[in-house]
Amino acid sequence: MDTLKQLTVDLLAKKEAALLGGGPEKIAAQHDRGLLTARERINKLADAGTFMELGMLNTSDVKGTEHKSYGDGLITGVGKINGRPAIIQAGDKTVFAGTEGNVHIRKSKSIHEFAVKNGLPIFSLHEGGGLRMPDGMGSDGISDKLFPREMLTLHRQVPTMTAILGDSFGGPTWAAVSSDFVTQLQGTCMAIAGPRMLELANGQKLTPEELGGVDIHHKYTGQIDEDGSTEGECIEQLKNFFSYMPQHAGERPKMRQTNDDPYRLVEEVFTILPQQNNRVYDMKKIIEVLVDDGVTFEYQRKFGKGLITTFAHLNGHCVGIVANQPNQYAGAPGPQECQKATEFICLCDSYHIPLIFLHDTPGFRISSEAEKAKMPTKIMVWNQALALATVPKISVVIRKSIGAAYGNMCGPGMGGDLVVAWPTAEINFTGPEVGVNVVFGRELARAENPKEERQKLLELWSFDSSPFKAAAKHLIDDVIHPSETRKFLCQSLEYLLTSKREISERLLSAWPTGV
Repeated sequence: MDTLKQLTVDLLAKKEAALLGGGPEKIAAQHDRGLLTARERINKLADAGTFMELGMLNTSDVKGTEHKSYGDGLITGVGKINGRPAIIQAGDKTVFAGTEGNVHIRKSKSIHEFAVKNGLPIFSLHEGGGLRMPDGMGSDGISDKLFPREMLTLHRQVPTMTAILGDSFGGPTWAAVSSDFVTQLQGTCMAIAGPRMLELANGQKLTPEELGGVDIHHKYTGQIDEDGSTEGECIEQLKNFFSYMPQHAGERPKMRQTNDDPYRLVEEVFTILPQQNNRVYDMKKIIEVLVDDGVTFEYQRKFGKGLITTFAHLNGHCVGIVANQPNQYAGAPGPQECQKATEFICLCDSYHIPLIFLHDTPGFRISSEAEKAKMPTKIMVWNQALALATVPKISVVIRKSIGAAYGNMCGPGMGGDLVVAWPTAEINFTGPEVGVNVVFGRELARAENPKEERQKLLELWSFDSSPFKAAAKHLIDDVIHPSETRKFLCQSLEYLLTSKREISERLLSAWPTGV
């Protein structure tokens, strides 16, 4: 056999071994935990036959580990996802528990730079245990393994999507919370460090799910946007989110084909909106009748439930919708809703996605807990994001829009291109009941007949909250027929998405994810 043939045989043997990562026993152990391997996950994500692996023959640079460390705990490459090229990286739990060694880190940095240079979105399928010992030990070991600058200075140049598919600490967590979209497999943990290190550090004993399970992130942190009961479900969520994103920051999301008439009337809204203005309803039902084919993709649906942030299409254009949810806290935003709105506005403005605001809110939720959570700061950060967003912004007041929340939902003077209302709209600084209680509370407490006196004061304070007064003074642009809302939105986008406006100035692209 000549030299080239022999070398080729040797190469194939090496690649065959590399495909096994940490070896058959480690693969079996992964399967015994009910989890897929890194390569099996990539096969679920990438279109069949499109994945081109880069760095397959990498191994740890620690002597004596070469035969059991192929990939050094990270599989990377380029593939197609629903026909669109993208970078894919997956943590390999079969190699040193997916921890990050010298080669692993170098490889991650290289593939990240490749993505940005070529305008390729980044998909991460993560599971792993953070920085590896002994690679990171000592002043020399840690000094070149701090937070990667390529991650810190990405500035949303390409969309980034992460699935946490096994317990993840350190690097995988940093990647996830820096991503545009994160989903997490139920039953897994995402945290700075694992329960064992936590117990050693301060004596706290927690299960992985108590430390960083999906319920913790949905209820408290907002660090994940979705969760799934299976790995396949999580991977499908990544694909679905990606379908609303552009390939890179230099272009808008692609138009989506639809046969849904942009000017169709939405008579259904009359049966969705209750006759009584204090009755709750589901704003999602109104959104579904407005958008193309009733199809939406909700962002952070289990976090900050008093506010809906969702992607959809109007006449084929990708839009981001920010809407109050009256069946949660009467649609009053609290600290979580403020955080959620800010993140969503930054995301949409960075990728040239117009924003639609649907109002039905009695104002902000105020409480001692809200103040402890920096509610005033979060309200103003939301407003700052709104002020800096340069995508087209359209605002529709459906029912209540009271006080400062009217501003945060892109009311007049807040940078909206168009602000209109339904005839059912109530716009005011506060409701008459609250106003009378605040201003005349002491007098009412001393009155002989408080109920009768309150009624007189309410009549005196019956300021016109209807939208017609604001429309008459051109403080809002119009009062529209509710059934023509879809037509109004589609027409507005047609006129606003000019060559000058279709690409935003991306003033929010450098704002940190998870603001």
